[in-house]
Amino acid sequence: MKIAFLFPGQGSQYAGMGRSLAEQYPVARQTFEEADEALGFPLSKLCFEGPEEELRLTENTQPALVAVSTAAWRVLHEAGLEPGVVAGHSLGEYSALVAAGSLAFGDALRLVRKRGRYMQEAVPAGVGAMAALLKLPEGKLDGVLAEAAQGEVVSAANLNSPDQIVVAGHAGAVERAMTLAKAAGAKRAVALPVSAPFHCALMKLAQERLKVDLDAIEFRDLAFPLVNNWQAREVTSGADARQGLYEQVPNPVRWTESMRLLAARGVERCVEVGAGAVLSGLMKSIEPGIRCVRFGEAGDREKLDAELAL
Repeated sequence: MKIAFLFPGQGSQYAGMGRSLAEQYPVARQTFEEADEALGFPLSKLCFEGPEEELRLTENTQPALVAVSTAAWRVLHEAGLEPGVVAGHSLGEYSALVAAGSLAFGDALRLVRKRGRYMQEAVPAGVGAMAALLKLPEGKLDGVLAEAAQGEVVSAANLNSPDQIVVAGHAGAVERAMTLAKAAGAKRAVALPVSAPFHCALMKLAQERLKVDLDAIEFRDLAFPLVNNWQAREVTSGADARQGLYEQVPNPVRWTESMRLLAARGVERCVEVGAGAVLSGLMKSIEPGIRCVRFGEAGDREKLDAELAL
């Protein structure tokens, strides 16, 4: 049975995440201690206790989610569970590369904290926006975006599933896209409570700032393949891993294609490693034949063991 590990991105965070792992597993507790030391402030306290408003700040959210995913991954690794392939949604690609041995944990934490700050600072508050278009009929997206732009930026940011596409760009253009999508047959168009318009051309400045940091970090070849966001293809070299993190900043997350590639490669089970169950939910409408189980809290272990027959 081929198993993939999936690592969640921004939006999966919640106050209290990771606490039960740290209480139950010494390796998880050590992971959070390592994170606190790497960043020079008590990230673990923010994960375990909040407050929510501080946890939602992008430069805090990103390292917090990487820490929780890495703690969960290390528990699974210690139990002898290894994936055949990994993938991570946006920010989650950093967690996936830590698991694959390409990126050191401390380096990943410092990178994503800067990444979050660069993204936040790339666009002034109120200038950008994101929205989810739900059940937009196939073939309608390009026309909606072209008509909505009117000289501004609006593009697909997350191709999450056949039923869910997230768009990002200038606030006015995103608002027009929501109206046009509903007129084109979308079931709903929902503005997202985000602090910046991720994965669109407005992130070019953040991309160039991050390049300096990416180039300063060692990326080793991967212990198992990663299906990246940028191209939705398998990569195994450190150089390709670094390039993928650079290119994903202003480009869409091609999640639907990525999950279909896993199915084509024979993946039968997925473990969502870290906070929440967003990716497990998306899989149901992408590849319902792939069964997903999550592992982000100590209480998830029994169901995981049963599902994978450990």
